[in-house]
Amino acid sequence: MEKIIDENKQGESLYIEAKDGNTKKLFIESYGCQMNFSDSEIVASILTKNGFNTTQNLEDADLVLVNTCSIRDKAEQTVRKRLEKYNAIKKINPKMKVGVLGCMAERLKNKFLEEEKIVDLVVGPDAYKDLPNLIAEVEEGRNAVNVILSKEETYGDISPVRLDSNGVTAFVSITRGCDNMCTFCVVPFTRGRERSRDPQSIIEEVNDLWQKGYKEVTLLGQNVDSYLWYGGGLKKDFNKATEMQKATAVNFANLLEMCALAQPKMRFRFSTSNPQDMTLDVIETMAKYINICKYIHLPVQSGSNRILKAMNRQHTREEYFELIDNIKRIIPDCAISQDMITGFPTETEDDHQDTLSLMEYVKYDFGFMFAYSERPGTLAERKLEDDIPTDVKKRRLNDIIQLQQKHGLLRTQQHVGEIEEVLIEKESKKSNAHWAGRNTYNTVVVFPKEQYNIGDFVNVKITDCTSATLIGEAVGYSDNN
Repeated sequence: MEKIIDENKQGESLYIEAKDGNTKKLFIESYGCQMNFSDSEIVASILTKNGFNTTQNLEDADLVLVNTCSIRDKAEQTVRKRLEKYNAIKKINPKMKVGVLGCMAERLKNKFLEEEKIVDLVVGPDAYKDLPNLIAEVEEGRNAVNVILSKEETYGDISPVRLDSNGVTAFVSITRGCDNMCTFCVVPFTRGRERSRDPQSIIEEVNDLWQKGYKEVTLLGQNVDSYLWYGGGLKKDFNKATEMQKATAVNFANLLEMCALAQPKMRFRFSTSNPQDMTLDVIETMAKYINICKYIHLPVQSGSNRILKAMNRQHTREEYFELIDNIKRIIPDCAISQDMITGFPTETEDDHQDTLSLMEYVKYDFGFMFAYSERPGTLAERKLEDDIPTDVKKRRLNDIIQLQQKHGLLRTQQHVGEIEEVLIEKESKKSNAHWAGRNTYNTVVVFPKEQYNIGDFVNVKITDCTSATLIGEAVGYSDNN
């Protein structure tokens, strides 16, 4: 399951500086996970080379693209409502074309053209290089669809443009697809089989970002711990690799180390990890390099072994505890966050209590918590009745949220009095006199601006906190500048 940025907010319209000579205008909006936002940067790069400049004004657009999420029904309904807005604009500007990208496009395919009459093209996550051809078809008066899943495409040869960027942090995609067939999840059906990107292209992108002034990179994948490059294709074919290929293979721990060494003053994060695939060498590599952030997003989904089995999660409650214990042993102050689903089919009160007790054991720094949403085509939808009443789901979800807020406050309180390095990313949402950035633990830190600027590494003394935010005062530049 992918980490969701925030499916409740309006999608983010993305923008880059105009390229001379381009005459057409592209409005691109992204919903859902970090991978979708990264993919939109790939799409913009492809279309910038084909005559488009991005615009933040929907009414001016020649082409409107919405990059969609299918992880929950609410995310899909948000996109459909957004298409109604596009329809109103299209009545005023009938030359405007509308396209749907991403997981929702892959899931619904040709059906989308029938359901949403204003949609002109439907493009799946592995078909973005075909966009210029598809747009040409649309301009000739035909609807266009390409949702063919690839076993090789990683977009490693595309240099993404950074859309509406703060110039400080960036995403770098390292894997695509997922082989873990969790019964609740559509990702294997919408993004295909797991494949890894050539590490050299990753390092080249990281180096390029450093040269352009970026200070932090998040390595992205549906399951980063499964990263494995041996010069071949799918991970399942590794057994067929030559002995030389196996001897020189690069796994995720190797890649993390390569990144840390390539740019020692750049910070590195990664998302998302899967408990069944995270190995001790990854944790040990994190501990070894100061520029690898001490934070792991480690989705568990449930604290009940019975429900974990029904979800086809390949870990037990006890194995998850063992992994947590190893993380805390090797990196005692490591921050850990979770994904949690409540109200999965057949979940009992005892199962719910197992989830709460697991949370009490770990005491996560923060988390992403959702009530179960049945997704068409998944094994759970086909085999299991969605039998938990909505009011029960809401009550259990509230229990989880309340407990997470309690633990979040406990964790942030542990930072009060400490001096921590913060990378300034933007102005605080609540005060134009304050900066906001994150520490190595991925916690937001807010402090007075004074003489500092976006992109500076600053030592901040933490003086107060909420359950999600640290408040402090800068005491000087860190040695990392």
